[in-house]
Amino acid sequence: MKLGELVKAFEQIAPFSLQEDYDNSGIQFGDPEKEVKRGLVCIDITEEIIDEAIEKQCDLVISHHPLIFRGIKKLTGKHYTERALIKAIKHDISLISVHTNLDSVINGVNKKLAEKLGLTELRVLQPRKGLLKKLVTFCPVEHAEKVREAIFLAGAGQIGEYDCCSFNLEGKGSFRGGDSTNPFVGEKGQIHYEPEIRIETILPDYLENAVLKAMLNAHPYEEVAYDLYPLDNTFDKAGAGITGKLPEQMTENNFLAFLKDQLGIPAIRHSEFTGREIKKVALCGGSGSFLIDKAVSAGADIFITADIKYHDFFDVRGKMLLADVGHYESEQFTKEILYEIVSKKFTNFALLISDQSTNPVRYF
Repeated sequence: MKLGELVKAFEQIAPFSLQEDYDNSGIQFGDPEKEVKRGLVCIDITEEIIDEAIEKQCDLVISHHPLIFRGIKKLTGKHYTERALIKAIKHDISLISVHTNLDSVINGVNKKLAEKLGLTELRVLQPRKGLLKKLVTFCPVEHAEKVREAIFLAGAGQIGEYDCCSFNLEGKGSFRGGDSTNPFVGEKGQIHYEPEIRIETILPDYLENAVLKAMLNAHPYEEVAYDLYPLDNTFDKAGAGITGKLPEQMTENNFLAFLKDQLGIPAIRHSEFTGREIKKVALCGGSGSFLIDKAVSAGADIFITADIKYHDFFDVRGKMLLADVGHYESEQFTKEILYEIVSKKFTNFALLISDQSTNPVRYF
């Protein structure tokens, strides 16, 4: 399998255009045309992870956190990032990271954590805005079904839990082909009026190229008329954090004990108890303190995340319970997601999950 084919598989699940500006997801090292035979999945790339890849004869490491976050001007081996990269280059081990783009999709990092807690009725806590576009095209009545089917198969027409969504309006189109044209209907040089269907549908911008290609291939006209309008609607399939509900409400004390057990962690930093039971849960893997107010507004009884600052615990007093479970701990199940994406797409590709914890934080 080529390295570039693997990148395309991740693109279908978690488009790289969804990553944050500060992020560096994608290929860290390697030629997209290179054939890779065996991969190792991890959360962070360290020297020990590269050693494990060498020992297990892996020529690829797939990580959640990118090894390279900032620009590297020298490779002297003074920093662990440089040492790990040098070792990967020496042994021709390709590196791919799938980070905040996987954080941003509803079927990504946060959903996996929510599933571990048995949450249902999952919703994105802070849906993205500015990702949606409206596509409008016009085609002969008898070809409308074929065109609609093509754009739906390419991913357009999804609103919430509904798919194949479109609006269709009959009208009459006119055109006149020039001397070099080969019109599908009518005669060149003469104005032609054709009964047409105006088809309107919706799509996320990262599917624009695929949807337009599908539409153009299915459309009978030599020159296809279409419009794309940017929309300000929120997109409920992408964004930050997630909310869900427990099957049965629990006391705050019992839920924290349950949370420790499910995540396998020794301690949880939390705000003072509110005295209310836990039913609605909000969470965000990694550093999610920017969502605290969103979680309160959503009516969450608890917000689970990591890297919470001291004063954040004051801000939620009496509003909800705030729990810091640790950065690595909140994202540890991401290895399972990466493994599932690759193994389902490429059934014959040898893939291993690292048995190492790369968590740099220790508890005494």
